[in-house]
Amino acid sequence: MKVGFIGLGNVGGKLAGSLLRNGVALHVHDLNPALVARKVEKGAIAAADPAALMQACDVVITCLPSPAACADVFAQMLPHIGPGKVWMEMSTTDADQIKAHAEAAIARGGEAVDCPVSGGCHRADTGNISIYAGCTRPTFEKVLPILTHMGRRILHVGDVGVSSTLKVMTNYLATINLLSLCEALTVMKAAGMDLGVTYEAIAASSGNSFVHETESQLILSGSRDVNFTLDLVQKDVGLFQKLADDHGVPLELSPLMIEMLTDGQRRYGVTAQSDRMIERLEEATGLSITAPGFPTELVDDEPEERGYEVPVRR
Repeated sequence: MKVGFIGLGNVGGKLAGSLLRNGVALHVHDLNPALVARKVEKGAIAAADPAALMQACDVVITCLPSPAACADVFAQMLPHIGPGKVWMEMSTTDADQIKAHAEAAIARGGEAVDCPVSGGCHRADTGNISIYAGCTRPTFEKVLPILTHMGRRILHVGDVGVSSTLKVMTNYLATINLLSLCEALTVMKAAGMDLGVTYEAIAASSGNSFVHETESQLILSGSRDVNFTLDLVQKDVGLFQKLADDHGVPLELSPLMIEMLTDGQRRYGVTAQSDRMIERLEEATGLSITAPGFPTELVDDEPEERGYEVPVRR
């Protein structure tokens, strides 16, 4: 199958790279010509716009930064979706929006897959990230070979829209974990604890998490560059809050998180790296939450392997 990829940013560029690295015939498009040029150098074919990409390819993957960008690109592709065409949405976007887009694609005879990723840019770079796929079972089996080139663990979650709902939830949890780690590390520093020892104590405890094993290292090294910006975090937490509001769930932590993130954006910039949230506490206390021996960038040391479908407990 000819595969198209739209959106070659922090995550999309790495996912597209995994497809190229594994010999997939790939057509690409992005508003940034430099990003397209890098993929063309590695064997991809450039497309003039989303419409041309959908016309040329059997499967088109979109990985875009906002619901508005998703809507704009989909509108350009829709007239060219028909039988034999599959649209795969890998953006973290609004579940209602993606369901409406999927219905429009299916009404024209095409197929749709809602397949956001989770696990960090460093794992997207090695094909070891996790992917949720929402679609019919026949469509899932059709696109599974493509998904297993981009991700290690592939979970078929049910219908279109389910994936986006689950992804927003996981990003909410990751964010609250990041904010709590900022507080934990700062309190330990204030209490005179060695932060290298503190890191290992958390890692060996019931308080450990994926966020600690990744973002805490970047906080402690001082790099604070996790390849995920505050505007994207705000989008995801906002989508989670909207989901709660729509279903009448009175949240207490989520509104506080939005307030804290807004303050971080006001201080460091709308698109500042998310792990710079530690600097709010550094400024408030005068402490430096850093320690020697931690990396300035994350590298996935798992060997790249072909992905597989994760079985669901029934």
